[in-house]
Amino acid sequence: MIPTNGLIDFHCHLDLYPDHAAAVREADAAGVFTLAVTTTPKAWARNYELTRDTRHVRAALGLHPQLVSSRADEITLWETLLPQSRYVGEVGLDAGPRFYKSLDQQKDVFARVLRACSRTGGKIITVHSVRATKAVLDHIEEHLSHRTNRVVLHWFTGSRSDAARAIDMGCYFSINGTMLNSEKAAALVRSLPVDRMFTETDGPFTEVDGRLSKPIDVARTLHTLAKLLDLAPTSLANAMRDNLRQVLQDTELR
Repeated sequence: MIPTNGLIDFHCHLDLYPDHAAAVREADAAGVFTLAVTTTPKAWARNYELTRDTRHVRAALGLHPQLVSSRADEITLWETLLPQSRYVGEVGLDAGPRFYKSLDQQKDVFARVLRACSRTGGKIITVHSVRATKAVLDHIEEHLSHRTNRVVLHWFTGSRSDAARAIDMGCYFSINGTMLNSEKAAALVRSLPVDRMFTETDGPFTEVDGRLSKPIDVARTLHTLAKLLDLAPTSLANAMRDNLRQVLQDTELR
């Protein structure tokens, strides 16, 4: 297994682990660039407090689509806090059976998120798109300026044509080990360009060896993904670091 220093976990819910502070410390000590997403803007203050002095962990400001039915009114707070964060997430749309009833409300909130990012600029946005890939891409196309904003599609489950459209729009993709356990998903991942890929865990919603996955587990995902792509793990890790540098450069406000 290659060292974890310099690896990337582009989507992880560190505040949902039993010990939030310890999860942040462990990711930082391992040298894994970890994007600590949030599900509600009310979680922002604590996440920011724990990550602001770390070298490798960054907090993202989110309003999860699965919570919109009960927390849509928090979009106003989210908009107020946005200038404090370069990173946005988790946001997006979820048209799964449990959340379909709130889809119209989700679309309204997601549109406000994207329009606010357009006004502010310089945002890196990790996006949820369960059973709603076309709608997510339509919203991004309509409401988001790509001049200084970049989108990373988290746990992408769309079709190859959806992926091609997202690539044309400048989107990136974050890939976790659970995705690679599916033959269909692995085939889709194989078709993605390496210069648009990141690894993620989506911990604690995934597991490794019967325990909650952690940012350090992206090392395992990287090995699996490298084998799928017929690349050396170190070469893939270097490519992903280049991708991160590119996204950071693209979102610099000048």
